[in-house]
Amino acid sequence: MAAFTGRNAGQVVFTGSSHRSLAESICRRSGIRLGDCDVTNFANGEIQIDIKESVRGKNVFIIQTGSGPSMNIAVMELLILSYACKTSSAARIVAVMPYLPYSRQSRMRKRGSIACKLVAQMMKRSGVGHLITMDLHQKEIQGFFDFPVDNLRASPFLIQYIRDNIPDYRNAVLVARHPGAARRATSYSERLGLAIAVVHGDYRFQEKEKEEDGRDSPPPSQTPSPTNDSVQKSKAERKESSSFTYSIGRPLTPSGGVDTESGGMATVNVVGDVGGRISIIVDDEIDDIDDIISVAKTLKERGSYKIYAMATHGIFDESTLESLESSPIDEVVVTNTLPAEELASKCDKIKIVDVSVMLGEAIRRIHNDESMSYLFRDVPLGD
Repeated sequence: MAAFTGRNAGQVVFTGSSHRSLAESICRRSGIRLGDCDVTNFANGEIQIDIKESVRGKNVFIIQTGSGPSMNIAVMELLILSYACKTSSAARIVAVMPYLPYSRQSRMRKRGSIACKLVAQMMKRSGVGHLITMDLHQKEIQGFFDFPVDNLRASPFLIQYIRDNIPDYRNAVLVARHPGAARRATSYSERLGLAIAVVHGDYRFQEKEKEEDGRDSPPPSQTPSPTNDSVQKSKAERKESSSFTYSIGRPLTPSGGVDTESGGMATVNVVGDVGGRISIIVDDEIDDIDDIISVAKTLKERGSYKIYAMATHGIFDESTLESLESSPIDEVVVTNTLPAEELASKCDKIKIVDVSVMLGEAIRRIHNDESMSYLFRDVPLGD
């Protein structure tokens, strides 16, 4: 006999320890009761899940997010909780992860791995059959999953914040802090009717590794051992030319080394006019406040008189507060996809936008097998 799904199935919502306040807000706004589930640890650190109610034949929604030191714990809690529901005969298991852990590792880098693909496979094996997330670092990550993924957007909430809380926002310019964020800035500017500016040459995107392992070396010579005549001839040719040209490897200086005169730092330039205007930096996440502060200082030097930084995900810690207080940034606006309320209470510059109503509506629509297109009605393709 087929399992009940959709309107004919019951519904239960569980959460781990990563962001309980978000789960409570979603349930409160949606009129859903938060399920009874204990997450504890053994003395050796192992995670133990104890579900206190029946999930047989029900649609189970697991609200879990995570970043920072507790991110790996959040992932394991999700996997164990999902597997517990699977072995307890749940009809369908939906992971609600506003911030997807390991989404920064979505492509191969040198001898690394695509860790995000690994997380997707583990979620599938644990029993997850649907994912609700928000503003993935790269949209292509959806292709890692063998089940449906709804990548919601926080931009409607952030755009509404701009309209309601930034005086004279018509005199603002949307700023992409690196060329990769230009599409997002363009998406915001089209809906607000504002100009954009792009910061490029950010040192963050320069190679930081100094390890000499041969990757940047020119190819070895394949010519046979030279004779005395050929050695003399090659010496004469080298005197005539002071330039070096190779088919692979980095450009070399006449001394034969990599040019490190600037210390690996690129000149930071701003394409667009920010003088005498409000600058609003937009991105999908703020994971290093020092990068944002560096961009803000550049914008201040170019004549911007007020600076805001906006992102869906704010990855903050205690060190963020001191840096932010002494910076030229007037406000940092993020959503509550990650827990930041405690830090926001200590710093007036951090503002939190609640997106729980959208996540709750997504849960309701999936449970009732309704279309999700309504949640994307004001979102352009570039967002």
